Amino acid sequence: MPGGRAEEAEESPVEYEYEAVDAHGEPIAGRISADSPAEVARALGRDGHTAVAVRERRPTPLPTLRRRLRSAEVVVALQELSTLLSAGVALGDAIAAQGRGSHHPALAAAFREVARQLLRGESFLAAMRGSGLPLPEYVYQLLEAGELSGRLPHALSQAVAQLQYDQRVTADMRSALVYPAVLIVSGIAAVLLIFVFVVPKFAHLLGERATELPLVASLVLGAGVWFNDNTVLALVAIAAAVLAAAGLWRRAGLRARLLNAVARAPVLGTWLAETDTAKWASVMGAMLAARVELMDALALAGRGVRVARRQAMLARAVADVRSGSALSAALEKQGALTATGYNLVRVGEQSGDLAAMMRALAGLYEEASARRMKRVLALVEPLAILLIGGMVGFIMAGIILAITSANELAI
Repeated sequence: MPGGRAEEAEESPVEYEYEAVDAHGEPIAGRISADSPAEVARALGRDGHTAVAVRERRPTPLPTLRRRLRSAEVVVALQELSTLLSAGVALGDAIAAQGRGSHHPALAAAFREVARQLLRGESFLAAMRGSGLPLPEYVYQLLEAGELSGRLPHALSQAVAQLQYDQRVTADMRSALVYPAVLIVSGIAAVLLIFVFVVPKFAHLLGERATELPLVASLVLGAGVWFNDNTVLALVAIAAAVLAAAGLWRRAGLRARLLNAVARAPVLGTWLAETDTAKWASVMGAMLAARVELMDALALAGRGVRVARRQAMLARAVADVRSGSALSAALEKQGALTATGYNLVRVGEQSGDLAAMMRALAGLYEEASARRMKRVLALVEPLAILLIGGMVGFIMAGIILAITSANELAI
């Protein structure tokens, strides 16, 4: 009967994909046809296997463009994981919950990979390293310290706090540079529009008399005519220059050399030094709070310093500490901090709470860096205005000279 055939079609088995662990603890995976996920779990249980994940097999979707995983999403997921662990949720359950959460597909897949690694008997540190998540090295060091000390939730919360600090500093720098960048781009666009639409008209009106104009007028009109006649070539050259600059910027060595060159500038150098010191002190505070050994914390925090001169300075201080000097004395010998910074480190050493003093030091340098950034921007904005205004003024001067000279030639 039609009704009976409909019921048979509804009750036909569905193909499921499963992940399980056999009697020896080895992971297995495969496909099986069953009426429900519960039936799959029972079938695996009869064979001595323990089901880990069961999902209905669906047709492979067409490839689509997927947005890039942002670092902010990783931080949010780690913060949720830290909250679950602090609330007493078992590590395996917390990781499984993150794998099923409404995160970015790459992030959910990474947590599922962590869950599989844990089922195989790997440590949480090894599982996180194998997940492929874009995390800095100090996060793994904090996780290792948390596992060794039995304070994994606290260590993870310290890692999240440090990641949030790094994001805040990066966001502040980017937002501060938005206005100067928009100003420069809009100025360049205005200059190009003048060359494309204004200058060629004056050149065509003057005709052969353009060769008898003053030097400034000849340069402006000649550049405008060339740009108008070779617009495609000029745009290709500009695009090639931008792509070449972007490719060179991806080279870590070149970025380091440029950064070191900027670090020697009077105002920018001080700003970079304060930013580097704030991050160094913040990482030190997080590492020491997670019970990481002082020498390990110094070595790891030193890797995050970007300016080569400060890297060498802190490396010499670490060598002095390894030789038996106090950290405050070693830093003071190298001139790495301010007088207030030395006093904070010295108080932390005497009180046994160096982590808190390092966090206070990071706060002081972060405030100093923010003030310095405002001073830098106070210089960048008028310089950008002067640069763009000078270019536009030069073009307008050339056009005005061309007009007045043309009138004189006509007379």
